[in-house]
Amino acid sequence: MRIAILGATGAVGQELLVLLQERGFPVAELLPLASPRSAGQELDWRGERLRVQPVGADAFEGIDLVLASAGGSVSRQWAPVAVAAGAVVVDNSSAFRMDPAVPLVVPEVNPQAAFAHGGIIANPNCTTILLTLALAPLAARRPIRRVVVSTYQSASGAGARAMEELRDLSRTVLDGGEPVSTVLPHSLAFNLFLHNSPLQPSGYCEEELKMLHETRKIMGLPDLRLSATCVRVPVLRAHSEAVNIAFEEPFPVAEARELLAAAPGVELIENFETNRFPMPTDVTGRDPVAVGRIRQDLSDPCALELWLCGDQIRKGAALNAIQIAELLRDPAAADAATGGAA
Repeated sequence: MRIAILGATGAVGQELLVLLQERGFPVAELLPLASPRSAGQELDWRGERLRVQPVGADAFEGIDLVLASAGGSVSRQWAPVAVAAGAVVVDNSSAFRMDPAVPLVVPEVNPQAAFAHGGIIANPNCTTILLTLALAPLAARRPIRRVVVSTYQSASGAGARAMEELRDLSRTVLDGGEPVSTVLPHSLAFNLFLHNSPLQPSGYCEEELKMLHETRKIMGLPDLRLSATCVRVPVLRAHSEAVNIAFEEPFPVAEARELLAAAPGVELIENFETNRFPMPTDVTGRDPVAVGRIRQDLSDPCALELWLCGDQIRKGAALNAIQIAELLRDPAAADAATGGAA
């Protein structure tokens, strides 16, 4: 396939390059694209140096697949152009996620949705991807009544510049200096703050509402009751989530643990004797979403509590996009993606 990466110089774009090679995706030609400001940079690809080209009206001629990770405004401008040129676009921005005509896909959860695309497939928000991987196998066994989730989101969710700022300002604090943030609204060094996406009239921020609406769409549960509180924490690239799930009936912990341990894309990490459960360092640079500390909610006999961690750049963005592309190449892989439950 002839593949273009739109936003090739960003953190997710860089990870897409790595994963295309790691997973042996059949690439006949790779075209890295970026804004005119970033064009001209050189990237490593299979031992060669590729020059980043500026995105333009003719950039997508002859391209089969576009992996886009350059922000909503860029995707809204160029995704229709790419589709008109004959390409399929897997878009990592929020531009098309809630468009009813655009599938929103997590391959382990709703792979068949990918095949209903009209040229564009949306990659969900990172926190939503991680959450639905844990919810889906449980919801398939017993109906979910309500979800309450608190997220602990890494700097990578705000991009490569935010990651570098966290490194720099951490050194500043350790050297006794005063950290001054220019990328994020507050310094993340030895600090945390509520997610900085725009607040809505409801009092929830955009990030929290993304989790609500995207989870409903992916899981086909339009009336799912979900409340999220999103927090930015001083971790480089792995998100964590504390999740409370209320079901319509009691859900034995042992049964939930067995389902999650066998779920595609999920890794169980828990040892109650040693108090050892998932940590961001367990998943950084790795594909699985680690789940653990599954327990009965003492306040509700029909509710469970669990904790999860996942690499935001990898499964939370680049890996999920490439898995969608793999589905399109091999429709038979849809069953395998869900462990045969698709």
